[in-house]
Amino acid sequence: MTWTGISHNRSSARRAAALAALLALGGCSQQPATAPATANQQLGRWVTESGNLEVDIAPCGKALCGTVVKVLANRSMADPSKTMAADAPSPLGMKLLSDFLPAGDGEWQGQIYNRENGKSYDCLMSLASPDQLKIRPYVGAPLFGKTQIWRRAVENSERPSQPEAQRL
Repeated sequence: MTWTGISHNRSSARRAAALAALLALGGCSQQPATAPATANQQLGRWVTESGNLEVDIAPCGKALCGTVVKVLANRSMADPSKTMAADAPSPLGMKLLSDFLPAGDGEWQGQIYNRENGKSYDCLMSLASPDQLKIRPYVGAPLFGKTQIWRRAVENSERPSQPEAQRL
């Protein structure tokens, strides 16, 4: 074999390896994202960490959003021993979570609205368990955030009837 033959074979082998790598990467990027599977687990009703609100997480366009569907209490999130001002607007129907898109590794990134100060914050959302939703609002980077755990709301059909609740 001549030197040019070896060079040509090495060159072809490199091109074939590069082409295989590109095809492999291209194939990965064309596979559907895991969004539909993981999004289904986050859909539904969740009770905020403070226990104040029940939030329904549902698709809104290509993203997930969360809207307040029930007010359970009206305590301050900053100081749970205090009640929110009586003249504060009702949070019912308020969109607390908006524009949550898949961010990889089972996390979703979007915005969370703080009704006490009227500001929106960047936020990460992921499942801690099937009945626990990890919400991490932050300023700048997730490192500078505070994690909240929301609990899946009990469906009406799963709640004990009033007489059963009184017996407990």
